[in-house]
Amino acid sequence: MPKATWTASLFAAAVLLNGLAHGETPATPARRTTTLGVIVGNDDAATRGTYSWKGIPYARPPVAALRWKAPADALPWTSPRLTQQFANACASLGRLYGPGLNNRYDATIGASLDKFVGSEDCLYLNIWRPATATQKLPVIVFVHGGSNITGYTADPLYDGAMLARTANAVVVTVNYRLGVLGFFRSPHLRTGDPLQDSGNFALLDIIKSLQFINRNIASFGGDAGNVSLMGESAGAVNVYALMTSPLVVKASPSLVHRVLPLSGGISRAQDLPPGAFPVLYPAALFETQANLLLTHLLIADGLATDAATAQTYIASRKADEIASYLRGKSADVVLSTVLAKLKPAGLSGSNPVPDGHVLPESPIDAIKAGHYLKVPVLAGNTRDEGKLFPGLLSLAPALGGISGRLLTDEQVFSIAFSYDPDAPAATKLEQWIPAAYLPTDKPGTGYNARMDVLNNFWFKPLRDNVLGALKTQQGNVWYYSFDWDREPAPFNEIFGAAHAFDLAFVFGNFGPSVWANVMFTKANRAGRLALSDAMMRSIGAFARSGDPNDASLGVNWPPWPKTLVFDATLTTTAIRVP
Repeated sequence: MPKATWTASLFAAAVLLNGLAHGETPATPARRTTTLGVIVGNDDAATRGTYSWKGIPYARPPVAALRWKAPADALPWTSPRLTQQFANACASLGRLYGPGLNNRYDATIGASLDKFVGSEDCLYLNIWRPATATQKLPVIVFVHGGSNITGYTADPLYDGAMLARTANAVVVTVNYRLGVLGFFRSPHLRTGDPLQDSGNFALLDIIKSLQFINRNIASFGGDAGNVSLMGESAGAVNVYALMTSPLVVKASPSLVHRVLPLSGGISRAQDLPPGAFPVLYPAALFETQANLLLTHLLIADGLATDAATAQTYIASRKADEIASYLRGKSADVVLSTVLAKLKPAGLSGSNPVPDGHVLPESPIDAIKAGHYLKVPVLAGNTRDEGKLFPGLLSLAPALGGISGRLLTDEQVFSIAFSYDPDAPAATKLEQWIPAAYLPTDKPGTGYNARMDVLNNFWFKPLRDNVLGALKTQQGNVWYYSFDWDREPAPFNEIFGAAHAFDLAFVFGNFGPSVWANVMFTKANRAGRLALSDAMMRSIGAFARSGDPNDASLGVNWPPWPKTLVFDATLTTTAIRVP
């Protein structure tokens, strides 16, 4: 009998005996025991080479009286629980990067923009592992992006099967509360407990998921002593936040052993050059946001007519009455009010709150002082981050002063959803980009030049600030730039190597997803598959040893401030160190 078959047979027999020893029906590799109860996932060994478990609760649903509270322990169950489908996305308003009406990527995304999607009952995680008998595998936990107001683990982009198999790791993806349901610092919800009062409910969700992973991942063949926390965009912001959170720094046992923050940062305005875009805002601003939301809710209910009468009403009520009022509003009403009333006032954003307990007032200063989780770091950016946000060119004359996108999100989704990238181009550059930014390569005023300026105000200062701070404390920091831009015309100019375009390569998933139809062709298939394979193997090496160097790269990857460029021709990798 071949060794692989023999090993698999022994593994299957061991699982079977484990099930029978507890008086259960015969087990399968998809049946595992957690601290909360038995779960039964998917045995995809024959088709995908993996086992998976989807929709595992790691906390109690944060609804009713549990809304805007730290996540509570999930309740155990007695009968085997099926964990074969993704659980609800967290409540949000529909966006290009969120779910449609069916908690998946489908045509309803275009019809649900700015409409309520998801559910507050959403604190679940998903696990993939190779269909082998190997134990003590490194664990990669992924925190999705979406500006901390949208996103969902059921996005096919985040399917963990290919990464688990190629990196030979256990891959976990985590839902966490979004928008003002995830970050909300209201003086009317104060309890005196700094944990509950921090406003950082989304960060506490992620910590709760890490605690669940620490207690249970061995049942899935993972090593609880080797957990890599990876996040992209807002997910990377949250990873950096947790890296400096005393709750994670002082956790015993340790919850995180390596970090992979992709396209994020953790800086305040005062940490950055003048004019640069910060990530963190003062805790007082979040209190202003919460007060404004309460004011508009009261006005909408006829309990006040303006801000002054709203304050009078609030002063006439006990704190627990106001808290009950806030928790009694539907998530739909809360989020719709944020969109209609807070967004015009510039107060609709959500991000970690530097409260001084869950998150330091200055994470950058905490890093410089050595008060952070000192573990190996693998960071990255895409070369053309800003090209996913062309509307931001309207923010300042130095950026161009007008939006860089002529189409609405609904029009963009309609084109992208049904586009055939292998057919002759069915759209033109002029439909997407204003004439003021054309030709795109015009020095100074072209689209590319304006986007370079945007990156110099946004992602590059964030990168330099946090990696510079880390470099004062440790040498094991690596950094990549994702430069792949082999999309079919005109998307190679519209997007290039845009923000989040590295994720398909990180996970090895090239469709379906928001941008798959405008990115991936038969012509670029060989090169992108080779590049993706190298990226996943490098991530696997980092997860195992804390060093991303792997033979598949073809070059030695030196630590930051050196940069590894991930790129490919149409047919093969073009990875290099400039």
